[in-house]
Formats: sequence, C-alpha cells, structure tokens
Amino acid sequence: MTRDREPADLFVIGGGINGCGIARDAAGRGLSVRLAEMGDLAQATSSSSTKLFHGGLRYLEYFEFRLVREALIEREVLLEAMPHIAWPLRFVLPYHPEMRFESETPTSRLLNRVMPWMKGRRPAWLIRLGLFLYDHLGGRKILPGTRTLDLTTAPEGAPLKPEFRRAFEYSDCWIEDSRLVVLNARDAAAHGAEIMTRTRVVEAAREGDLWRIELEDVETGARWATHARMLVNAGGPWVGQVIRDVAHIPSREGVRLVRGSHIVTRKLFEHDKAYFFQGTDGRIIFAIPYERDFTLIGTTDADHPDPAEPVVCTEEEQDYLLDFASQYFARPVTREDVVWTYAGVRPLYDDGAKSATAATRDYVLSLDDAEGAPLLNVFGGKITTYRRLAEAALEKIGRHFPKAGAPWTARAPLPGGDFPVDGVEALISDLAAAYPALAPEEARRLVRAYGTEARRLMDAAGGPGRSFGAGLTEAELGWLMRHEYARTAEDVVWRRTKLGLRLTAAEVAEIDAWMAEQRRERDDARAAE
Repeated sequence: MTRDREPADLFVIGGGINGCGIARDAAGRGLSVRLAEMGDLAQATSSSSTKLFHGGLRYLEYFEFRLVREALIEREVLLEAMPHIAWPLRFVLPYHPEMRFESETPTSRLLNRVMPWMKGRRPAWLIRLGLFLYDHLGGRKILPGTRTLDLTTAPEGAPLKPEFRRAFEYSDCWIEDSRLVVLNARDAAAHGAEIMTRTRVVEAAREGDLWRIELEDVETGARWATHARMLVNAGGPWVGQVIRDVAHIPSREGVRLVRGSHIVTRKLFEHDKAYFFQGTDGRIIFAIPYERDFTLIGTTDADHPDPAEPVVCTEEEQDYLLDFASQYFARPVTREDVVWTYAGVRPLYDDGAKSATAATRDYVLSLDDAEGAPLLNVFGGKITTYRRLAEAALEKIGRHFPKAGAPWTARAPLPGGDFPVDGVEALISDLAAAYPALAPEEARRLVRAYGTEARRLMDAAGGPGRSFGAGLTEAELGWLMRHEYARTAEDVVWRRTKLGLRLTAAEVAEIDAWMAEQRRERDDARAAE
C-alpha cells in the first residue's frame, strides 16, 4: 500500500540527534520531510551519552583543532537556544605528576621525542597550555575561563585523596540529551515534518529520480510505502546496515562501533562541579553531579562490532570505572554505591585508528548521487555539533534543492527555550506561585525539562492531577503522550525524564498501565470517526 500524497523532499532514517537535527533544519528551510525511527526517539546512542555540550578537551591531544573549535563555538550558540535543558558546568581537573598521555596520540609521540625523560607523563605546563587553547579557540563570551585551585583549602579538594593538592578549573556545559532529541523532533514537526516513531524502514529502492521506501509499523505489523526525492541515512549504529541491507548499495565506507559505558552512583560529593580525572593509562573519565542525589561516572571506550548485540555496561567496565574513580576519591567507590548503569554505541567513521579511543569523533557526510535519486549517509558526530552537522548536510545536498531557504537554526530557540540564559530562576518562581501545591524541587524539575512550556503543561490540564510517584503527574504524562511521542513508561522514566532512578517497579507498572489505557481510548476514538 502506498500512502503518498506526493513525494517528500527528504526521507530521514533514524530518530537520534543527527536525524532529528537534519529534519528540523530541512523543514525550517521549506523542504517537505518525513522521518522514521524504528523505536522511540533517542532510544539508542542519543540517550546514552555523558550528557555534555563540550569541545572535547582531550581531542586537542589528537590535533583535532577544527573539531574542537567548532564544538566550542557551538556550546554558547546552543546555550542560548535551550537554556532550560542546557546550562554551564564547571570542571575540576586535579593534577598529579604521574598523569600520562594515551600512548598513540600525536601529542604523546611528539613529547616522547623531544622530552623522552617524561616517559609519557603530562607536564602541568602542557595541561595549562591546552586549557588556554580551550578558553580561546571558540571565542568564549558567556562561560568563565580557566583558573587554578588549591585543593588543600578549596571545598572541591575535600572528597579527594590528599596527594591531589592542585587542580585546574574550566568550563563546559551540561545537556539533557534525550530531551534535546525530542525537542528537535517537535520543532521539525512544527515546521511541517512528519515524525513516525515505532516505524521500521524495511527496504529502500531507487525508482528513477525517487526513492521508494517500504515501512512497517513495529507494533501492528502493518506495511505501506512512501516516496522521497532524497534518502538521508542517519541510522546511527545501524548506518552500515541501512546501506547494505535496506538500500542494497555496495560501499567501501564503514562505521566503527565504539561502546561507551557509564555508572550512576549515590552522591559522592556535595558541591555542584564535575571532575575530570586522568588515569595512569592515559584515559580520562568524568564524575558529574547527576539528578540532585547521584553522581554520573563515565565513560569507557570499547569496540562493539555487532549492533545487534545488547549494549550494556559490562561487569568489567563497571570495575574499570569504579577502580578509576577510586584512584581519586578518598573513600573508595564500590559496587554497593552503584544504583544504575547504561551504555551506548557511538557510530564513528572508520578511519583505521588503532584503538577505539583514538577513532575520530568528527562527522563524515557521504553523498551518493551518481545512480539516480541521491542518498546521504551520516557517519559519526558529537552531540555538541549536531546542529552544525545538520547545516553541513543541508549545504552538501543544496544543489538538489535550489529553492531551499537559508541556514536559520543558530540561536533559534527549541520549544520551551524562548527565555534568557539567566532566566531559569524567574520561571521557577512564576510556576511555583501559580501552583503553590508544587514542591519547590518539582517546580525546578518541570522548568528544567519544559522551560516556558512548564506553565502551559500545567494550565492545559488544569493542575497536576493524579500523582504516580516521584513528582510525575497525570498532567505531565498526558503532555508527553500528546506532544512528545511518548508511548510507554520506559519512554517517560528513562528518556523524557530520569525518574526511573526514584520510582519503584510497581509505580512504573502503574504508569505503563495508565498510558496503555490512554492509547486504547485514543485509538477507539479514531476508529469511531
């Protein structure tokens, strides 16, 4: 069955950050866009990041200056567009003379030649030089610069072992990664895009100057076909599979799947800054304040050859992160501290690097337009540069759509982000005043999730309504189902929010049952029309 009214300009495969970012940019330029995601939005890689908008300080060791500069510039562009789900975060980098480079970086090879007596150790002056570049490569305006801390007197030194006496403090940004994806999808839809979740692309084939795309509803099994002038493969970990098994196109380009795993522990320190820890093996991890009562620790880098294999934080990876963090914290971090783990697979462009850590984080856009209808394959990328990746994608395909509008997304607010960077506290006060029954921490959570739409969410429902635990109400659940493509409890408690850290299994089951009933009522109403 074909449902086409007319072919779309773009058909995007993949509802992660790159797919939704491209759909939003293209729709805002006046192109007709359809997007299919086989699961929930941000269900794979895009909900499993370390949740940072950052330039990538360690990429300077690989001389990835263009990538770092682009990411640093983007931090502040994005802060202005989404001040509800992104905010500045200060990082404390403790220094110790035994810190070492990852052995295969260009910087380590250079230092080993000119300073062989260092034996791979990072000198303090080199770290400070890197932070100087980090402060100035991106034309920083909003975020404060680097400073030096005396850990023997600063509160940031209290949780650490006494041998760490000095640290550097610098700026990066936090981002609610899953919400970033959903808000891009919503804005794409507001500009006319059709967003189809739980919809698998079964096959795509060229028919002259069009693509014929066969789709399947993964919940009902129903199949239909649609057409588009261009296919955009933003399949993330499945990008190679889409090329080979869906579009049936021979290609020598490959994707390197690198698993990044994280652990979430009980709160390990009281202040609101994050730590950047460097290991004796040259690797780095972060320890970040998380959801008020927890600490997020990650990430690992391990090759993950098969996207069909379950993506989990392995026992070995948990032990690695616990041992790494325990080299810094005065009180060892143990398995008993861990409350949750998660992992995601980064679909990096296969540049032939020797190790997963060394593989490029830059994005590669490959256009195949020699055999008829064009295909754009998206490899790699960082969450920080998703908007620039989308702009680059539209620039690359521009000759196929000469009537498309100009770039527009820089500082264009995402839904709920139409307020000043320093306006969060005023929004929280306004919401709390309008709904006095809301606990202060719930007013803050709602504003941090929905920005200026938090008041609209509550007003539309006439108040919070039934409570399901941990502050999650009927008003919020209804909003997420109507406006944010949520269909199950998992969508809500682990992606739209992180309330799964606070809810019991019985409460999650109750949420799932309520959402299932809402879906049945909606389906029955549609059938009766």
